[in-house]
Amino acid sequence: MIDFVSVYIKIRDFSYIFVLTCLPRFPFEQRAQGKLFAFIGTHMQYDKPALSYQEQLALLKNRGLVIANEERAIHLLKFISYYRLSGYWYPMLEEPKTEHLFKEGSKFQDAFNLYCFDRELRQLIGSQLEKIEIAVRATLIYNLSHDHNPFWFEDQTLFSKKVSHARTLTKIEGEFKRSDEDFIKKFKRNYKNEFPPSWMALEVCSFGSLSKLYENLKPGRSKREIASIYGLSDEVFGKWLHVMVYLRNLIAHHSRCWNKILSIQPIKPRTTELQWLINEAPNNRIYFSLSIILYLLQTVNPNQSFSRKIRLLIEKYPDTNIRDMGFPENWQDEPLWN
Repeated sequence: MIDFVSVYIKIRDFSYIFVLTCLPRFPFEQRAQGKLFAFIGTHMQYDKPALSYQEQLALLKNRGLVIANEERAIHLLKFISYYRLSGYWYPMLEEPKTEHLFKEGSKFQDAFNLYCFDRELRQLIGSQLEKIEIAVRATLIYNLSHDHNPFWFEDQTLFSKKVSHARTLTKIEGEFKRSDEDFIKKFKRNYKNEFPPSWMALEVCSFGSLSKLYENLKPGRSKREIASIYGLSDEVFGKWLHVMVYLRNLIAHHSRCWNKILSIQPIKPRTTELQWLINEAPNNRIYFSLSIILYLLQTVNPNQSFSRKIRLLIEKYPDTNIRDMGFPENWQDEPLWN
C-alpha cells in the first residue's frame, strides 16, 4: 500500500491541493525507497455569468461563427440550449480550442445539422436496443426458469458474487414495489410470495439489472447455452450486454453519440458463430457498438433494416465526418453491413 496525505488550501479565488506520498519500503520500479514527493494541482473558482439568448448569439458571432438566420438561431438556443449545441460546433474551433475562435467559414447551420444527425442516430439505436433488450429478457426468463425454477433470480447459490447478487435483488425489489402494472398489482393481492415468478418480476426490472444477473451467473451450462443462442461465448455476451445497457442510458439521457469516446468499451471477440467484422475497428467509438447491434440482430431480427437506415442517414447528412465515429474507409464492404 502507498500511504498519502492530501492538504486542501483555498487562497482567494484559487484552490490548491497538495498530495504528499511516501513510498513503501521496497523497490518501486527499481527506484529509491522511502522518498517523499509532492503533487500540486490548482482549481480556479468558476465565475462565468449566465448570458441572455441575445448575448449568446453575439458571443458566437464575435468568435467567428456565421449565423445566416439569427431569429432561427435564437429559437434553437432557447429550446435546445447553448451548452448542448456547443458539443456540435466544438469541432469547428481553431486550435488551440481553449481560445474559442471558429475556423473561417464555420456556420451555425452546420452545427445544427450535426445535432440533427446525432438525434436521428440515437433514435435509430434506441429502436434496435428495445428489440435486443426484450429478446434477452425473454431468453433469460425461459432458459433459467426451465433449468432451475421460476424464482431462479432469488437463488443466491446460482451466482458467483453474493454481495453483487444481493444488491441486484434489492434493485429488483424496488422496481417490483414501484411498479403500477396491473399484473403486478394482481399478484400482490393474490399471493404472499416476496417476489413474483421471473416472467413477471423481470418484466418490470431494468435492462441494467437484467445484465447484472446474467454476468453474475456462475459459469456453467445454462450461462453458455444462453450466450450460444446469440452466437457468442458467455464472456463476450456478458460484456456486450453491459455495453448495450451503457448505450441505452446514453440514449435515454439524449447524450451525444456521434463522436463520443465511449467510457465502457466492448471486448473484441476472438471467434463468433455468426457474421462479424472482418477488418479491425476501434472499440471505443460508436461504429463498433453499431456493429454489435447488427451482430445481435442476426438472431433477434434476421430481416433487419438497421444497416440500410444507417447508410441512408449518412447519405442524408453528407457533411458528417463518420471517421470521428470510428467508421473505417471500407465499412460498406463489410459483409455484416450488407
